[in-house]
Parts: sequence; structure tokens; C-alpha cells
Amino acid sequence: MATGTKTTVQSGREGEEAAVRYLQDKGFEILDRNWHGGHKELDIVAIHDGKLVVAEVKTRSGNALVGPFEAVTPVKIRRIVSAANRYLIKYGVDLPVRFDVVSVVTGGETYDIEHIEDAFEAPLH
Repeated sequence: MATGTKTTVQSGREGEEAAVRYLQDKGFEILDRNWHGGHKELDIVAIHDGKLVVAEVKTRSGNALVGPFEAVTPVKIRRIVSAANRYLIKYGVDLPVRFDVVSVVTGGETYDIEHIEDAFEAPLH
């Protein structure tokens, strides 16, 4: 790897940090980050407008072939929903749940952030 080149993990962490700051600036109360329920993970769990918000963060470089939103596949959605159900049960949360996606596109030291509220609904099965 060339000197100064970020790994995917480093870029992902930095993108998630940017997403957390962005959400906090919008009034979100961050409850958990990188919460694990079994083999599944929730990137960000927050409360906003009386709802439990599960935010999936996708970070990409500006020249990525697959965009951040395209990376949230039906399989990924099922995993997120399953982990969210575990979270609700474990902590006895009695709030409506909303699933958001935060896209973070990096361009060197800057970030282009796009936040889609209610990006998907839980599948019925």
C-alpha cells in the first residue's frame, strides 16, 4: 500500500465519524455505535423525533464503482432489521423504529454526506 493511502477500514471509520457528527448536528441523540447482536451489527442507533433510528452508514471514495446506496442490498436490509429486533428486545425499547441510510463520499479531506430518512422498511418475513 502506498504511503498516505487509507485502508477501507480507516475510510469507513472516518466516514462513520463524519456521519455521527452530521446526525448530532441535526439533533439526533446517539445511543450506540457499532452495536453487535450476534454476528450482526448496527452502525448507529439513535433517538430522533420520538423514534429509534437505526442508521446504516456507507462510505465510498468519489471514484467508487458502486455507490453507497446501491450497497444496501435486500440481504443487508434483512441483517439490519434482524439486529434491530435484537436491540429492541435486549433493551426493552418501546418506540417506533425508522431505518435511515447515511451516504458518506470522501474526496480527500472533505465529505459529501447525504442522509435518507426512512430509507427502507422492515420486510414482512
